[in-house]
Amino acid sequence: MKRAVSNLVGAVIEAWQEVRIHKTRVMLSLIGVAVAVCAITTVVGLGAVAQQATVESSERSGGRAASLFLSASMNDGSTPPGMPEIWRTALERYQIDYASRVMNASQTVQFADGAVPVQTLGIDPPYGTMHRITLEEGTWFTEADTARLAPALLVNSIFYDRLGRPDLRTHPTTTLIGERTTTAVVTGVYPSLSWETEPAMYMLADALTAITPVVSDPNLQQFGPPSYELWVPVDVSEQLVTALQRDVQGALGADAFVQVNRQDFAAFQDGDPYLSLKLTVGAIAGLVLLLGALGLVNIALVTLKQRIREIGIRRSFGATAGRVFFAVMMESVVATVVAGIIGVIGAVLIVKSPFVEDFISQGQVTDFPPFPVEAAILGLVCATVVGALAGLIPALVAVRVKVIDAIRY
Repeated sequence: MKRAVSNLVGAVIEAWQEVRIHKTRVMLSLIGVAVAVCAITTVVGLGAVAQQATVESSERSGGRAASLFLSASMNDGSTPPGMPEIWRTALERYQIDYASRVMNASQTVQFADGAVPVQTLGIDPPYGTMHRITLEEGTWFTEADTARLAPALLVNSIFYDRLGRPDLRTHPTTTLIGERTTTAVVTGVYPSLSWETEPAMYMLADALTAITPVVSDPNLQQFGPPSYELWVPVDVSEQLVTALQRDVQGALGADAFVQVNRQDFAAFQDGDPYLSLKLTVGAIAGLVLLLGALGLVNIALVTLKQRIREIGIRRSFGATAGRVFFAVMMESVVATVVAGIIGVIGAVLIVKSPFVEDFISQGQVTDFPPFPVEAAILGLVCATVVGALAGLIPALVAVRVKVIDAIRY
């Protein structure tokens, strides 16, 4: 074992010395290999960032995997009695930490240029984590906001612009007009989506319910029964769908309609959306690797002709055919591995560049993934395989050299 390791180390050192001697000849071919390895590794690395951007964008709308949606209403469309207690009981029973009510409504807001109906979403504090909502300014809802006499508002940037972008440290207020006029405090601003053109805002569900008049006729309600969202582990999501459906339906009885399903992006996505792009760029990089390998083979064969006498002398002093074969092949392998390392380093610098990250993510990524280890491994494996293939033909030629002919050469 010790002798084998010693022979391997010696062969690597010898190969590196030969690469240094012929560095001018192999440099151009190795540049091609390094560029190809860099391309392959960069594609895999950028794919991870782009995939994370897609995931986070989907989670902002549909929730994180796995997000369950529960809706319950009576047959006449009204809110089921006792639903708040049933909801709390279910959360405690299944030990669910991230859950939120969701109420869609419209509130009339007084701006300087007039009163405007604003789309309003009533939620609970965990909703922000469940949907990866990030704020431009201010802070997300906390439990302390539930005790405010003036309800807290989180508004989009369009709403904030119409307010004149006041300093949030001054606790700016706005007026909600309705049967019960209310003064609300703006505590945070979130970015508007690219297609949004109107102001929108979030309120805590309890605050929205408190300022909304209660009517007996379901057809006159400003918003229907709330829906409920839960963020649960993916591996138990199917069991929880069945259990929640059974428990809530059993608690409300046959006069209620209950539906529980999973609606996050991961429930509908099948496969890698960037697979075609990765395969296309990978094929181009593979072609560049092949051209680099052909260049290495050509240079290795030319160099080998100049080393015939050297090989013959080594064979006459007892070097085996296997040792000569391994030594010649390792010259190409060592050279391409060095080129591969340079290519991987270049790929890391490209992928982790702030400019590239911002361009790929388009502001949609908050949790940038680390550079994928599998990308670096793939690059080094490709470089090693190319080196082995490029060194195979010269190594076979070197083994077939006859000692007496080599010495006379």
